[in-house]
Amino acid sequence: MFKHFARIILGLTFIFSGFVKGIDPWGSAYKFTDYFNAFHMPWITDMAFALGILLAACEFVMGTALIFNFFLRICSWFTLIFMVFFTGLTFVLALTNPVTDCGCFGDALKITNWQTFYKNIVLLALAIYIFIQRKNFTGKNGPVLSIAFTGMTVVFYFYLVAYSYNHLPIIDFSPYKVGVNIPDAMKIPEGAPKAIYKNNFIYKNLKTGEEKKFTEADIPWKDTLNWKYFKSEDPIVVQTGYTPPIHDFRIETLDGEDIKDFFLYDDKYTFVVIASNLQKTNRDAMANVVSLAREAKNRGYKFFLLTATSPDNFAAFKNETAASFDFFNTDEIALKTIVRSNPGLIILKKGTILKKYHYNDIPKPEELDSQLDQQTAKPLE
Repeated sequence: MFKHFARIILGLTFIFSGFVKGIDPWGSAYKFTDYFNAFHMPWITDMAFALGILLAACEFVMGTALIFNFFLRICSWFTLIFMVFFTGLTFVLALTNPVTDCGCFGDALKITNWQTFYKNIVLLALAIYIFIQRKNFTGKNGPVLSIAFTGMTVVFYFYLVAYSYNHLPIIDFSPYKVGVNIPDAMKIPEGAPKAIYKNNFIYKNLKTGEEKKFTEADIPWKDTLNWKYFKSEDPIVVQTGYTPPIHDFRIETLDGEDIKDFFLYDDKYTFVVIASNLQKTNRDAMANVVSLAREAKNRGYKFFLLTATSPDNFAAFKNETAASFDFFNTDEIALKTIVRSNPGLIILKKGTILKKYHYNDIPKPEELDSQLDQQTAKPLE
């Protein structure tokens, strides 16, 4: 029957959305922070992590309740209120476009704000139908199995969330997943579509003072007696061009020189510490990093740190942690995308990511041999 089809489709959508965001809790926090900054609400950014966890958990629990027919009369109320609120919110986001990627499916599936709104219209229609039919849903096996299945699923979900928080996401949806070759991921394929922009120019009439908008095709550049260029508007994107999976990765020196090619084509292992914000970097983990760096450098491997923190703070941090390796700058968003840990560690060879570590899992010097023996990148599927 259609009512069960609607229940399952809506439930699976909620479960998928809650799952991909739940196993990447910091990714959800970063997206909330983007929205708060876009709406000029920096005072609430400290709550971004908690709100990200809460939203993902609510979606997953509602989805599980729908699938297992768990107190559907009550659940249908929450589902309807949830969809009414977020459909209205996504309509506002589609009109204003403060952040290009809605983040509703984390990094697993990126869709535009308008696509999100259209998706929510469909889900809202299903939620309304389920709400109308809420008294007609009855579990064949009684409430005991429904409660048991829902409870076990939710408990297992929170275990995965906790594990992903203390280590790394159990599924890596980022463009920097293990097995990716960074130089290849930055290439633009031959024949890939290019971005097309529409430019508008404002000219002022020298006689009347009137300001008029012209396109590139009809600007009055010959009529210098009547019109004078005044200003240009921001270009309008007519067609979006191809964007490579990795497009913002740089390794900058103090002078701003990009030296990433020096490291991305090395035949030996390259160890890269990721510390987006030095002030917030876990100091206990850095002690382990410093020990590992000594062992790696003794073996002739490159070992350095990437951060978005100003170079003015490098000396003080090195003195505090006894770090003897080089520090370079990279965009903060790129660093937070590479690894959800501060600090984190990646091992490269010829530009290919062989391993990623949360700071809780960074190997000790005596474990280096066993770890390098395992560093065979698996081909991406």
